[in-house]
Amino acid sequence: MSKQVDVVVAGGGGFIGGHLVGALLNQGLTVRSIDIKPQREWYQVHDAAENVIADLSLLENARAGVRGARQVYMLAADMGGMGFIENNKAACMMSVLTSTHMLKAAQEHGVERYFYSSSACVYAAGKQTDPNVTALREEDAYPAQPEDGYGWEKLFSERMCRHFAEDYGFISRVARYHNVYGPHGTWDGGREKAPAAVCRKIAEAVLSGDHRIEIWGDGLQTRSFMYIDDCLHGTQMIMKGDSDVPVNLGSSELVTINQLVNIVEEIAGIRCERGYRLDAPQGVRGRNSDNALIREIHGWEPSVSLADGLEKTYAWVYDQVKRSHQ
Repeated sequence: MSKQVDVVVAGGGGFIGGHLVGALLNQGLTVRSIDIKPQREWYQVHDAAENVIADLSLLENARAGVRGARQVYMLAADMGGMGFIENNKAACMMSVLTSTHMLKAAQEHGVERYFYSSSACVYAAGKQTDPNVTALREEDAYPAQPEDGYGWEKLFSERMCRHFAEDYGFISRVARYHNVYGPHGTWDGGREKAPAAVCRKIAEAVLSGDHRIEIWGDGLQTRSFMYIDDCLHGTQMIMKGDSDVPVNLGSSELVTINQLVNIVEEIAGIRCERGYRLDAPQGVRGRNSDNALIREIHGWEPSVSLADGLEKTYAWVYDQVKRSHQ
């Protein structure tokens, strides 16, 4: 690895990480992108970055990864959509080794600023039992009752960032991501999230002529979804800001899964017969982001509409599906 670099992106081979590396390079920064996956499995590879394959759950690799860096964006985690995190709780919790070792290594090497990507899965399940959910405020993470497995790891790692600040004066920033989607993401294989999964199913219906699709749950569960461009802007804004409290980073545009399907159908120009799989993983009944705090602190909140973001996402997913059928 090179001796000096402006920014390290841990998880740079992932969906958000790949987009973030590209954005930072476009700003003229030097970037070290690190991921555990073989490079052929990276979502995006940017030749201008220093691309490193390493297991950051090992402390010695974390130390080598952050050496010489001014800033670190810690996005690395074993995760996926609801189907993955409900069936891989232990694997999700093992990400605590990466989260802890990266934080320790960054503090040891005098990193100036450290960003940790947390999740809306830290929020108490008891506050998400109704599709007509009251938008989640940052204080709703306590008393703690997060998503089992993945949510517990995220909440614990948030606390580690807080205590490193208290004990060592270490500067960290935490954002709670709410369902990020967009092109160059997971769209099949079991780790994909709802927007990509719906785009794939509709694209397959268009290409096959069989307009029957399967929906996990009854379609009435609600979510908000944030387009990748908003995520990138908000992430860098929070990293540069003065506040060290965890803050929601998500759209406040609440929709049912049925409404999500409606939007993609309209984009594709078809209507599908829906079969509802009630025994499939579907997570909490309702989740939405309360953006009062990010507006108060930063004077901003995500603004790309779901329809606009899905139009770009569907076009990309459609191309992947079509290519896979050739």
